[in-house]
Amino acid sequence: MEIELTEQGYLRLPAAIAERYFPEDVMVVLVKPPEMWLLPLRGASAGGLLLKQYNLQGDRSVLIWEQLPPQTPPGSYPAFWDEAHGALRVALAI
Repeated sequence: MEIELTEQGYLRLPAAIAERYFPEDVMVVLVKPPEMWLLPLRGASAGGLLLKQYNLQGDRSVLIWEQLPPQTPPGSYPAFWDEAHGALRVALAI
């Protein structure tokens, strides 16, 4: 599975990943070098970042440039779901 970071600082998730792991369309971002962990929340009232649908396929995006480590380049990054921690873990150092 892969996620995309755009040049503008957006995280883009394919619809299937967003629907499966972030059904409430809300997340928090934790940077744990060399990874970034994306953790779902149970609703917008919990705070966090709101995922927005950006195309007809249902893909989602959220602006996260402030949470990214400095000099993180745009591109596709490998990710996997960590059931034990309830997080989508993204490998930033590739």
